[in-house]
Amino acid sequence: MSSQSPAPASNGRRRDAERTRAEILEVAQREFARKGYAGARVDEMAALMRTTKRMIYYYFGNKEKLYIAVLEKAYTEVRTAESAIDVQHLAPVEAIRTLAELTFDHHDAHQDFIKLVSIENIHHAEHLRKSEILTNLGGPVTGLISQILEAGRASGDFVTDADAIDVHMMISALCFFRISNQHTFGALFGRDLTAPEHRARHREMTGEAVVAYLTGSGRRQSAGRGETG
Repeated sequence: MSSQSPAPASNGRRRDAERTRAEILEVAQREFARKGYAGARVDEMAALMRTTKRMIYYYFGNKEKLYIAVLEKAYTEVRTAESAIDVQHLAPVEAIRTLAELTFDHHDAHQDFIKLVSIENIHHAEHLRKSEILTNLGGPVTGLISQILEAGRASGDFVTDADAIDVHMMISALCFFRISNQHTFGALFGRDLTAPEHRARHREMTGEAVVAYLTGSGRRQSAGRGETG
């Protein structure tokens, strides 16, 4: 009995450490998304958490490592959501539509992720490149899309000679823009892209645009009009 008694305390300390780390990441993500890498201050994060800068550095080392950890968390969340798609039991058209709609839902619900990606692009991915986790995180989604494309070509559903990275770019662009450019777009065109009344239409449009590209339906319709004209 006595030889096993330290285990509960050890487990408790580990849970406390994990909880503290998660709380720091949550606050840091909000602050980096709101103020950018340069503008966010670790001492202000510490004040929001009612802790000390020293405690934050104990877990993450320095500001840059904290920022990289925030990026790792944000990107890992979207990759985890993508990996939940059951490609083996979905027809190719439904699988790619599901992926597009899932990405739409994720970006709509995690707007801080869009801000963080925009901020890191301002820095030319300087910090992202320093993370082994992040530099290897593109493989799962392109692998998933490659499986869907291969199945679609085998079934005859997909006629476009598509590249997995291009398809990922297409999905990301449609889902990303409505969040990243909502303010400038609204000022120029008087439409709030994120307003509830547009959500279902934009979600469907995203999925159908990708499906139309891969199935070649746009080209076929265009060719048909040319022949009858």
